[in-house]
Amino acid sequence: MPASPLLRQVLDAMAADDAVVDELVKAARSQSPEVARLPEAENRRHVRFLLSAALRATTNPDTADYTTAEALGADRAAQGVPLADLLRGVQAGRTLAARFAVERARAAGLADDVILETILEAERYTGALERHIVKGYHAAELQLSRTVRDARTQLLRTLLLGGDSPTPEELRQAGLRPEGRYSCVVSDVSDPARARTLEQALLEFGGVYGLVEGRLTGLAARPPAGVALADGVRLVVAPPAALAELREVHRLGTAAVRIAGPGCHDLTELAGEIALTAQPLLARLLTAGLLGALDPGNAFHRELAATALAYLDHGQRLRPTAEALHLHPNTVRYRLDRLAELTPVALTENSSGRVLDAVRTWWALHRWLGGR
Repeated sequence: MPASPLLRQVLDAMAADDAVVDELVKAARSQSPEVARLPEAENRRHVRFLLSAALRATTNPDTADYTTAEALGADRAAQGVPLADLLRGVQAGRTLAARFAVERARAAGLADDVILETILEAERYTGALERHIVKGYHAAELQLSRTVRDARTQLLRTLLLGGDSPTPEELRQAGLRPEGRYSCVVSDVSDPARARTLEQALLEFGGVYGLVEGRLTGLAARPPAGVALADGVRLVVAPPAALAELREVHRLGTAAVRIAGPGCHDLTELAGEIALTAQPLLARLLTAGLLGALDPGNAFHRELAATALAYLDHGQRLRPTAEALHLHPNTVRYRLDRLAELTPVALTENSSGRVLDAVRTWWALHRWLGGR
């Protein structure tokens, strides 16, 4: 039986509430370490799909469609998420969603018997969705297990995440030389269809590619300079390294792709950002010590901090900073002077101060402004 207009309004609002989606994503990630390894955007896609599908079934039972659920299960199989972890994440989100729905429906004044009937109907449908996710997962798993591609992806995951070391013969069968040096490549692409497109572009440079921790990752025989990327795609390329070093290199690449902007980046160019990002507590302490007098809600204070950060990014030179910010050099100088009055941060043109002092200031300003 379709839901009442008031209940439909309650459920519509819940499905559109980013805070609800955030809580469901958090619940799924907390209950499943393998799900938590996926990019958060992929988890959000999963949660939004389940919410909208359950909403459609609750408001109009005749629209039940399970093809997308099967495709979702197939995606998770391709991404290497174990089925048990996938189901733990699904069930954690499902339980919390039901609780939110009951609380909101009661707050809207709906009778308990109407709420119960609706929740039972939604549970019936979400249970069916779960079965079709499993069906899609098993179908994809069976197909993947029959391909050489899957064997190569599993070997790639072993090299980069740990496990029994592949034999020289297994490496050669995958197209890798045991004594070879390879560039670890990490992207932010998690959608399997988009991953296949990027993989085709990377294969021009030789090597092995696959989904590792939900992201298209690979070992390139030659650094993929000039590879064509779709708009918004982030790709981090490490210098060539021996196979025994690649697990640690991959860890650094994964950290780098989280903070990189769109485009192709050399891992070493992000060395400073990677090292600093690994110390969040120290960043908070440093920011409080240097910039504690600034108010994040004060637009003028944010202008001062942004100008100082741009000044450091332009080699502590007034004119390039002013040109980048479309300001007069005197305006830049005035803002730096005002910042020096409010905080211990004193920046002067062509300063001969210690490099590490500039790094500390840059780090504090960067974090205070909210990071990249």
